Formats: sequence, structure tokens, C-alpha cells
Amino acid sequence: MSTPAYSAPVPGRPLGVAIIAVLLGLFGFFTLLGGILVAVLSNYGLALGQTNLFGVTGSVVGVVLIILGLIELAVAVGLWHLSMWALVVAVLVLLYEVLGPIISIALNKEGSGAVIGIIIPLLLLIYLVAVRRHFR
Repeated sequence: MSTPAYSAPVPGRPLGVAIIAVLLGLFGFFTLLGGILVAVLSNYGLALGQTNLFGVTGSVVGVVLIILGLIELAVAVGLWHLSMWALVVAVLVLLYEVLGPIISIALNKEGSGAVIGIIIPLLLLIYLVAVRRHFR
């Protein structure tokens, strides 16, 4: 009898990635819901024969929020399933979240309060890079 070849066990989903995916999913859901509400309310007055509440700007903002909410939900599902494309999107967004305030501080547009806004995205970025081997 031949002995079966050993294969390394497939690593499970890290708890931190699961938490990030769930929180991003909730955020995406509420962004989508807010976009739908803004889009509907911006045209609510037109349905009653009155002027609209937010005008064309409200409709555009509503559509943009709907698109962003759908993207956030897709990335949350991708992170949950440990998809590499979701990791890349999350890392790019976190890089933007970290570099934006750094550039603002460098240009003296914001004070030391911006430093606090760098800490959480930086920690999330470091964590996602550290667990990247779980993604496929």
C-alpha cells in the first residue's frame, strides 16, 4: 500500500478578516440604504406635483451612494470568501485612507487631529498584509 501524500491543511478564515468583512458589509448596507433614501426623497416632491426636495444634485448623490454601497457589499463578500481581488481593493482603499491625511499634514492643511485618523486604517492595512497568505 502506498502512503498518501501529505498536504498542508488549508488555513481557515482569520477572525480579524471575518470581523472586517461583517463590519464592511454593515457599512455597505447602510450606505446602500441611505443612497436609496436620498434618491427617492430627492424626487418625492415631483411625485406630489411640487418642487423636488434636493433637485438633480440629490438624485446624483443618491445614485453615487447606491453604487458605493454595492461596491462595499461586494468587497465584504469577497473578503468573507478570502478572494484576492477583495484584498487588493481593501488594501488600495486603506492606502488612500492612510496617505490622504499624511499629505494633508505635510501641506499644513490639518493639525495633529489628522494623526488619529491615520492609526486605525494603518492598523487594518498592516493586519490585512500580514494575513494575505490566507487569500486565494
